[in-house]
Amino acid sequence: MQNNNYLNDGIKLYNQGKYSDALAYFLSLSEEAPVDKIDVAYFLGLCYAKLQKYDDSLLFLEQVVTSGTQLEKILQCRFLLAVIYAISGRKRLANFELNKLLETGYMTASVYAAIAFVSWEQQDTDKCIEYYEKSLEKDPENVTSLNGLGYVLACQDKDLTKALSLCKKAVKVSPDSYACYDSLGWVYYKLGLMEDALHYLEEAEKLAPENREIAKHIRIVKGEGNK
Repeated sequence: MQNNNYLNDGIKLYNQGKYSDALAYFLSLSEEAPVDKIDVAYFLGLCYAKLQKYDDSLLFLEQVVTSGTQLEKILQCRFLLAVIYAISGRKRLANFELNKLLETGYMTASVYAAIAFVSWEQQDTDKCIEYYEKSLEKDPENVTSLNGLGYVLACQDKDLTKALSLCKKAVKVSPDSYACYDSLGWVYYKLGLMEDALHYLEEAEKLAPENREIAKHIRIVKGEGNK
């Protein structure tokens, strides 16, 4: 009989945000350990994803999906696969995983937000806005969709008042998110309020000093071009 109590120490480290330590723990489990190998693959996939080691993460997440067992974990891994594929530019694979999720009825706010993100990457603005709105209908506090929809509206010069409201709420919900500060600053730029724009963009830069998108936005606000 398999004993998943062996996983508890690793799960505790993961829940504490100690992803490197959790990864080391799960990797240290021997093949002879009386644990469900799919559970181990699941947590290895999660740890690698948190550490942004996406190719390693995909390897283990796909093991879970193809196992055909533990439906809830399969759904979670499909969602994460879709996000990783979108981030890494593999849009067809991202769409495949998202469509599989939708076929199962796994239509959470996060899934809708992921569809919106992939749609934006594919320059399908109408679909992007539609799914961010669906996400917020499911969960009005979903920070990804608050921030994403506000940013997209700003980029499209659509309903800037709504964009400002969404981005302000996103910053309130997630005050440590550089992405939220960046989006709020960009909305203020689109509104022509340069002082406010620069303030929030510089706050974003403090949180993510090496982020190229933030640096580009700051240069634009300062009138230094789009380089």
